[in-house]
Amino acid sequence: MSNPGTETSLPPPFRVGLGYDIHRFAPGRRLVLGGVEIAHADGLDGHSDADVVLHALADAILGALGLPDIGHYFPPSDPQWHNLNSMEIVRKAVGEANARNWAIGNVDIAVIAEKPKLAPHIPAMRKLLATSLRTSPDRIGIKATTNEKLGDLGKGLGIAAHAVVLLWHCAS
Repeated sequence: MSNPGTETSLPPPFRVGLGYDIHRFAPGRRLVLGGVEIAHADGLDGHSDADVVLHALADAILGALGLPDIGHYFPPSDPQWHNLNSMEIVRKAVGEANARNWAIGNVDIAVIAEKPKLAPHIPAMRKLLATSLRTSPDRIGIKATTNEKLGDLGKGLGIAAHAVVLLWHCAS
């Protein structure tokens, strides 16, 4: 019997990745979460559109693949990524997975925000992500919670997201 992880002939059938992102609010910006624009007084501060949901998701996919995080592919110091639509970041991560014969099994995302109320926007986020990930909405879990007024997130100074992704290996 061999040690786990030492066999090179067959990849494991599944891989799991975890992603996290956080951005503070900034006046004069659009608020985009999960690819959906949400009416709010402030958006999130960042070099791209600062979509914490999509950033956490892309990092989860890249992490499951054992690849560097999104900052490696889209460095904030590079002006070409200024105001980038974060769906492009997710497309890059999905492309990296597909190129290695991995597909999305399912995604689970938790968004931490005191404001605005996100529940009305979750169905649109799920539908958009399902299309972008080439899977069905029932494989996309998104939930919103607060930080119970604790810390900077609890004071409503920003929004954070955690994402977990399961990839499954496709026959090549």
